[in-house]
Amino acid sequence: MIRFLENLTNTMGPAAGKPFLLRDWQKAIIRQIYDPVRDDGHRAVRQVLITMPRKNGKTELAAGLVLYHLLADGERNGQVYSAAADRAQAAIVFNAAASMVRADPELESMVNIIDSTKRIVHYASGSVYQALSADARTKHGFNASAIIYDELAQAPNRQLFDVLTTSTAARAQPLTIVISTTSSDPTHVMSELVEYGKKVRDGVIADPTFAPVIYQAPPEADPWDEAVWHACNPALGDFRSIDEMRTFAARAKRVPSLESVFRNLYLNQPVDADQRFLSSADWDAGAVPVDLEQLEGRPCFGGLDLSSTQDLTALVLVFPDDDTPPSYDVLAWFWSAGDTLRERGERDRVPYALWRDQGYLEAPPGRAIDKGAVVRRLAEVTSHFDVRGIAFDRWRIADLKKALADDGLEVPLIDWGQGFRDMAPAVDALETAVLTGRLRHGGHPVLRWNAANACITQDPAGSRKIDKARSTGRIDGLVALAMAIGLAERTSGPVRSPYEDREGGFLVL
Repeated sequence: MIRFLENLTNTMGPAAGKPFLLRDWQKAIIRQIYDPVRDDGHRAVRQVLITMPRKNGKTELAAGLVLYHLLADGERNGQVYSAAADRAQAAIVFNAAASMVRADPELESMVNIIDSTKRIVHYASGSVYQALSADARTKHGFNASAIIYDELAQAPNRQLFDVLTTSTAARAQPLTIVISTTSSDPTHVMSELVEYGKKVRDGVIADPTFAPVIYQAPPEADPWDEAVWHACNPALGDFRSIDEMRTFAARAKRVPSLESVFRNLYLNQPVDADQRFLSSADWDAGAVPVDLEQLEGRPCFGGLDLSSTQDLTALVLVFPDDDTPPSYDVLAWFWSAGDTLRERGERDRVPYALWRDQGYLEAPPGRAIDKGAVVRRLAEVTSHFDVRGIAFDRWRIADLKKALADDGLEVPLIDWGQGFRDMAPAVDALETAVLTGRLRHGGHPVLRWNAANACITQDPAGSRKIDKARSTGRIDGLVALAMAIGLAERTSGPVRSPYEDREGGFLVL
């Protein structure tokens, strides 16, 4: 097994194009899985848990395991699958495996790589490797011989895992390998595997069919102690950059949302990575007055977050100055339904009525938000300021577009997705502006409340977005602000995250 893997070629990072030489700790993992043999000569291990922090070479190892089971395990008509929470994540292992094959003309002559369906067919054995998405409904009837589940902790439920693991019953020596960081949800299937794996590792449960490989900082460990880092990151100082880890740790000490990300992705601790986005101190540092006269004639960019009939609707404009990088002056408007203002103020525990009286919130009479008031404000700001574009969330936008068309208004609306692709650079840009003192918002109390409520969530690659479901209250204004700054930076040039150097030129797995 080790000889096979070391004849493959690295496809990522500084080692790309070089032989895939295993480190001693990787060889120990291989031996733990493949050395134990039953009396009938078959492998003893049937399920493997490999959990460790990001950037320790999980994807390359997973790709190598896929190819071994496809090409060299001796299984006739084998079915090898890699799976993940979504198509993009599942394709990462496929792309690495396909690149390894294409780097070796001899291997490439043995197989047919079908990129469109994420499939590799081995001619001699009739075996097939397939990368799967998380739609478990289409996976019944499979007869898996080997399964590599990448980042199981990100799976929305256990359906795909259960469908695949129960499809191995007809195989003589099937193997399921989970390679993932931990989950913060104690009821998640990944958490169940980790707890079971610890009991097997510690001898509480005797199960020779289960091989646990657990690299994780203990909950009581000091997260800033580099000895702790080395204990749970076996590649640290090798192909996993310690300089990048030190840089991110320094930032995580200051930014509340990043400490949990650091603990989860860098130390593999089962902490909730969905935490408060900004500290009050950092936000309040931008509470300097905004001079409206100075904004006239300056280009500006907007964000519009509409709401249901009774919640908040927010419009935010940002005015970049001529500095490099630019600072932003912020104007914000909020709307709510006037007739239910006091009841919702009691429910949300905020002074909606006072904010209305102070001019920070528009609440015309009615039990629903007055779209006409939003249209009139859009007409006003587009006539008064040099509005280059207003990014909008698709939610309920059709009604607003109709109202604008009925009034004959042309507003430069720009569709802005709420997924990681659009929101991650916007969140990074907003956070950078706040932390570097380049955001002047005048201390708007509704916007401040939204900022205090906001929590973020991240995908397996560490991209972040504001999460309405996990936030503790209304965040409409902060979402609109993030879209506005994201649009401004997208328009002026490529957005560079303050944490972009976290990749450090090393393997990102």
